[in-house]
Amino acid sequence: MRSPATVTAVVLLALAGAALPARAAGAPGEPKPSKGLFLTVSGSSSTWMRGVLLSCAPGPSGPHPDAAGACAALGVANGDFDKLPGNPRACTKQYEPVTVSAAGTWGGVPTAWRKTYPNACVLDTATGPVFRF
Repeated sequence: MRSPATVTAVVLLALAGAALPARAAGAPGEPKPSKGLFLTVSGSSSTWMRGVLLSCAPGPSGPHPDAAGACAALGVANGDFDKLPGNPRACTKQYEPVTVSAAGTWGGVPTAWRKTYPNACVLDTATGPVFRF
């Protein structure tokens, strides 16, 4: 016959073991870790907005129309949106502000970035394929 302490210890170990897989998979209602970056582009005073998910690891994927180009540009910049190689060319001085943002993870590191450019041409020269969607 087993002592009450032994039975209690076995029950507690069984309960702890049963709880581990649930915790590793994530409890219901907990946010799941982001896999990639959610990119947005919006017009002046947020009169319009569009967004797309970009995943670069293990390889370029997601609904971004040029995921490979965007991931390559981010790779050159080491995930720093202010250092993207861009697509240098002449732009007009027309002021139609465009605001872009990125939120999620890059290389396993949480990322949040936002910037307003004077117009879509200046945005493209600064960020290249990353915000072309």
